Amino acid sequence: MYISTAIFNKLGKVEKQNKLKIVLGVIYLSIVTGFLLLFFNYFSLDDFSSFDLIKNNRDKLNDIKNSNLFITSIIFLIGVIAWSMLLGFGAPVFLLGGFIFGKWIGTLLVIFGLSIGATSLYLTANYFFKDFIEKKFSTKFSNLKEKFKDNEFIFFLIYRFVGGIPFAISNILPTLFNVKIKNFFFGSLIGMAPQLFIGTSLGAGLNKVIENNLEPPSIIDIILTPDIYIPIIGMMILVLIGIMMRKKFYK
Repeated sequence: MYISTAIFNKLGKVEKQNKLKIVLGVIYLSIVTGFLLLFFNYFSLDDFSSFDLIKNNRDKLNDIKNSNLFITSIIFLIGVIAWSMLLGFGAPVFLLGGFIFGKWIGTLLVIFGLSIGATSLYLTANYFFKDFIEKKFSTKFSNLKEKFKDNEFIFFLIYRFVGGIPFAISNILPTLFNVKIKNFFFGSLIGMAPQLFIGTSLGAGLNKVIENNLEPPSIIDIILTPDIYIPIIGMMILVLIGIMMRKKFYK
């Protein structure tokens, strides 16, 4: 009788936990959906394609940044964390980080913001969606389990550097391998640093192009600017290295 009661109580707790996960998961998805709707409600493609609009916004952003660099940096860092946790991709934020703060401060803010946000997303996925992720991806990525078992930090570092998987998915896949939180965070911090530095440098280069031109420059003029083509060359080199490493790593 005592054993039956204990089993019943345990099953009740499991059921409550599952219900709580479902409720919190729905809340999380609702927040993501609301954020997307709000973002696209306030911004349109014209906001990113009009040279005059970008130049005016650039001047406003510079004024805000210069008025209080520390507060602006903290707000941007929090924004990057929220962005990567809710949406799970980083391309817009590293360009924006370089555009507003320059390549050095921008890189630091983006690297820490994306690493913290990615780790938060990993923890969320590990708690709420672990069963779903295992069902969806365990067969496809089963060959990586042994690699992570051999040396978790080194292989996660390579996993981050190599890429080849959409950022959102790359943040939740490690739930299959039960990656330690510290390995996930520091592996992300170090592994993503090269490409984020290059991407942020590109954003800083775009800022400089806009600053030095009163009229919209041609695509050729933009590409031939050292602050633009050097990061692009660096990015191409990283892509080639990533492809070569990916063939071996994901073999």
